[in-house]
Amino acid sequence: MSKKIIIIGSGFGGIATALRLRAKKYDVTLIEKHNDLGGRARVFKKNGFIFDGGPTVITAPYLINELFELFNKSSKDYINLVPLKIWYRFIFDDGLSFDYSGNENEMENQIKKINKNDVKGYQDLLKFTKKIFDKGFSELSDVPFDKPSFMFKQLPSLLNLKSYKSVYSLVSSYIENKNLRRMLSMHPLLVGGNPFTTTSIYGLILYLEKKWGIHYSMGGTGQIVNGLEKLMLEQNIEVIKGNEVKNIIYKNNKIQGVKLDNHKEIKADYVVCNADPPAVYDKLLNQVKNNKVFNWKRKRMEYSMGLFVYYFGTKKVYEKVEHHTIKFGNKYKEHLDDIFSNKKLNNDISYYLHRPTATDKSMAPEGHDCFYVLVPVPNNQSNIDWLVEGGKFKDLVIEKMEQTLLPNLRENIVEDFYLTPDYFEKDLNTKYGSGFSIQPKFSQSAYFRFHNKSEVCNGLYFVGAGTHPGAGVPGVLSSAKVLDKIL
Repeated sequence: MSKKIIIIGSGFGGIATALRLRAKKYDVTLIEKHNDLGGRARVFKKNGFIFDGGPTVITAPYLINELFELFNKSSKDYINLVPLKIWYRFIFDDGLSFDYSGNENEMENQIKKINKNDVKGYQDLLKFTKKIFDKGFSELSDVPFDKPSFMFKQLPSLLNLKSYKSVYSLVSSYIENKNLRRMLSMHPLLVGGNPFTTTSIYGLILYLEKKWGIHYSMGGTGQIVNGLEKLMLEQNIEVIKGNEVKNIIYKNNKIQGVKLDNHKEIKADYVVCNADPPAVYDKLLNQVKNNKVFNWKRKRMEYSMGLFVYYFGTKKVYEKVEHHTIKFGNKYKEHLDDIFSNKKLNNDISYYLHRPTATDKSMAPEGHDCFYVLVPVPNNQSNIDWLVEGGKFKDLVIEKMEQTLLPNLRENIVEDFYLTPDYFEKDLNTKYGSGFSIQPKFSQSAYFRFHNKSEVCNGLYFVGAGTHPGAGVPGVLSSAKVLDKIL
């Protein structure tokens, strides 16, 4: 008889794990507390508007295609990924605009207009991030880091790649201009890290984008989830929605199964958590005897920022707004210090604006436009009362967008709602309402993250943002490949 595996949570990491283990002939059951799959990638539909809940920047599409190829299927029969010509439009507080893409001639021409000395620096930075990519992603992103000896073997290479530097420090060693430094160091924010404290290893994201480009899934990221759900059902993976796992059952420190909120118990040989590791250890396994080293490790963890996400549809079409826009505020380091260290709100916000209707008109009713704006904010260690601050912060965000990108926005909004760190803490079960679990600092990377194989309970495993290799769609999909090698 095939071994029984239960997967808790249906983010991209959980879905990818279900498919990879099913391809190995395991008996797989996926359990999701919500009535829809996707985790952070859930979809919200409001009066003809389709809002992707979470990830919208699709990189390394081969990691998605692989899941269909496991069963000799073509991803094109399930999803439609299209490459974007302009990846991000960066807008700086001094009015400078920069269209970031994979076209190196256009990139270098724009850099030359800002600071001709930085063209060579940019070229050298790309070459160095390729070295980081070759080691950190190609070689190590899908390899288990559950033994200290393996980590120590990697240290010389990681030190040679200047892993002791932050991403911002690495970029600044090549680039002179302040705005270009911001633009080329912002990638850690896509995975929950502060560019001033995130290890330079995450500079690999810059090259990862260059290697495969940035893609959009027609119909939204939710269509990738739908395509993968269809594949799971075709492969006889049992999918349980609308039931939450309340306890992981174990005996003599060995997994026995899970207990649901309807009191039903399901037996299993292994349990894989796509849920946030600290929440699992705090709430589902609170009686497991943790060792002192593991307890110390958990207590010293630092968590990613929170997210304020405002979704809105307009009766006006803003044709000049790109698919992905990143707007920087006046201050950079000071603002990030407020978010990550001081844990306080700041009116000088930076934000990411997503306009899928720039590429895909199906995301909004005819003659309308669809958006979400994501603003990094402190996580719930801040004790911010979002019931009080949420409405005020929404007004601030609208005001900032009206001043630059979306004139007369307020009078054109016909549908809207927002999510705060409270949603991430209560609905997605992330500790402190963090947007991306633990921060990607060097002291919390690879072996120093939560392990893919539980350190305290036999038969328990983890995939997703909080474990190796980390957050972001390529990261969580790669975590499923790590688990594939462990089981």
